[in-house]
Amino acid sequence: MIGVLVSGTGTNLQALLDAGLPVVAVASNRRDAPALERAHNLATESFELSDYADRNERDAAMAAWLEHAGVRVVVLAGYMHLLTSAFLDRFPDAVVNVHPSLLPEFPGAHAVEDQLAAGVAEAGATVHLVDEGVDSGPILAQERVAVLDGDTPETLHARI
Repeated sequence: MIGVLVSGTGTNLQALLDAGLPVVAVASNRRDAPALERAHNLATESFELSDYADRNERDAAMAAWLEHAGVRVVVLAGYMHLLTSAFLDRFPDAVVNVHPSLLPEFPGAHAVEDQLAAGVAEAGATVHLVDEGVDSGPILAQERVAVLDGDTPETLHARI
């Protein structure tokens, strides 16, 4: 059973749902995340950092909620917070992220823009296990995408 963490619109969540994967729960760090609307028939919950004493307390509460929902694997789908050991220790080697670059190059929140600014000929996507760093966990798979003349962050991101 898969739990998905989201922060934004949920296009990656939608791809998981469209693929028929066994998603059972969706958690967000934002109450107003549009992705929660996409998960209308699933268990959903928001865990805003301001509702907790610190990130560890929030992450522990989120992990407990996901475990209670039967989640065994967690997928980050545009989740924009780093996870602490309070979360990661509950799902050892079972938290996965898809990042829009060929890691270890271009980690972080602006990878597509950074690749375009650097003038790379190839961009891509990396699936990796999540650790406490920024896009630093072990790489599971990568797929390359050509950068085309005239690409914008939107067009390149769509192809990635």
